[in-house]
Amino acid sequence: MTDAGRDGSTGSAAARGSTEALQGLLGGTATLCRRAITGEPGVALPPLIDHHVHVHLIDEHALPAGGIAGVVDLGGDPIGFARREGAGMPHVVHAGAFLTAPGGYPSGRGWAPDAIVRTVSSPSAHPGVAGGAATAVDEQASFGASLIKVALNSTAGPVFGSATLEAIVVAARGHDLPVVAHVEGDGMTRLALDAGVDALAHTPFTEALDDDLIGRAVAAGQTWISTLGIHGADPAAEANALANLEAFVAADGTVLYGTDLGNGDRRFGVLVEELRALDRVGVRGDRLIAALCDPWPAAAPAGVSTFVPGPPPTTLGDVAEWLGRAAVVPSEELIHDDH
Repeated sequence: MTDAGRDGSTGSAAARGSTEALQGLLGGTATLCRRAITGEPGVALPPLIDHHVHVHLIDEHALPAGGIAGVVDLGGDPIGFARREGAGMPHVVHAGAFLTAPGGYPSGRGWAPDAIVRTVSSPSAHPGVAGGAATAVDEQASFGASLIKVALNSTAGPVFGSATLEAIVVAARGHDLPVVAHVEGDGMTRLALDAGVDALAHTPFTEALDDDLIGRAVAAGQTWISTLGIHGADPAAEANALANLEAFVAADGTVLYGTDLGNGDRRFGVLVEELRALDRVGVRGDRLIAALCDPWPAAAPAGVSTFVPGPPPTTLGDVAEWLGRAAVVPSEELIHDDH
């Protein structure tokens, strides 16, 4: 062994080189590490978030073993969420109930009990007005919502007029809460954008969006949650979603990883097929990690990290499958090889 080997400098240089290669592929938040107790090597990342789930339809506690530390529930019982304090992993932030027009989606759906739907029939900004925009927003905020969810699905029933939708957005601003919309049907993406909606719960999939509308969405800072994997049985919807998101990404739009978990029978945890689809439209490398780790719309889960065991990926094409091995671990378990 050389003198350099005895004092560890050669090994440290090799580790630095490997870390530099890893961070060149995935960005600066990725570090080589090992687990303190077992010595198992791997890669550490910030906690991974699924930005679109429905907790009442899934076994949420199965998610951490599959790599998901936090979820954003986009439509559930606000009273139930208020009772969840100290519920453990995954960390859940929520929108409370769907806000919808009278008779609008998802009213009457078997998976959507009355407790998760609120009908808004008036743009009233006065608190306590039955059916008023401010009343509905105030209720979700009072139960700890971190954002407000509106349903704009013209294929399944009535939707808000612009005055009521804008009143919801204004009321949400009063609570410093972003508004996320389910858009489905011709013109619904434009309706959301015109009203100042901050995020879309799904990549638009029922219409091909033109460059002007996509450019407006990017300029407005609108965020799109991917959910590309829900369209397997509808090739036209899948093609629209892929084309729209590819154009949005090319225009430098902000994308978040989300699966609409609860919609169909799928694995609990990181969904490799969703990552492959994101890679296909240009969400790769550090951009993919950002889509997975952005804690929007709240703080990141505390005290935990993502651990992916084994060798790190060496090409961008390897990343989706590699992330499918991720698990959530206490951050204190990981010894980082980053210095």
